[in-house]
Amino acid sequence: MSRKPVHLAVYDTFADWETGHTTAWLARVGYEIRTVGPSTAPVTSIGGLRVQPGLPLSALRPEDSSLLILPGADLWDTSDDLAPFARAARAFLDAGVPVGAICGATAGIAREGLLDDRAHTSAAPMYLAASGYQGGERYVEADAVTDGDLITAGSTEPVAFAREIFGRLGDVFEGEKLDAWYRLFHDSDPAAYETLNA
Repeated sequence: MSRKPVHLAVYDTFADWETGHTTAWLARVGYEIRTVGPSTAPVTSIGGLRVQPGLPLSALRPEDSSLLILPGADLWDTSDDLAPFARAARAFLDAGVPVGAICGATAGIAREGLLDDRAHTSAAPMYLAASGYQGGERYVEADAVTDGDLITAGSTEPVAFAREIFGRLGDVFEGEKLDAWYRLFHDSDPAAYETLNA
């Protein structure tokens, strides 16, 4: 089956551990993972990985994508440099294309107003409250939350984030296999391995 690429946003200080489960398993089932940066100049993750973006943000179009993933980064909290990525998330959601935001990216999209009317989560309610957003009553105390086309998670939940993305895309794992994948990688449940590989 032909699928549109998944776009992974990369920018200086991006949290490289937060999207590994998601991108690895999406690639394993046939999605092309394309990196998109502020430009095509190399960026450096929090972990010191140097990444050359395959696409500048200015060339990213929702109609060419299956999903936009926004990882956390120090820059979400220290400057407005990543605001264009939050605006891209708005364009994706307006076009009906899913967006996954984890950690600091949740604050970025909160400042963009994308969490005012959607159920969501993050690291903590007070973290998002500091953004000045209007969606505090929609905050959910959960590992990860999907509301329509938007998936959110806190920085300590990369596996739950991946689970929600797989569930939203619907063609990675489904039903008991999705549950087994989560139990294996989140809970280290060895019984889940047999179900996952059946």
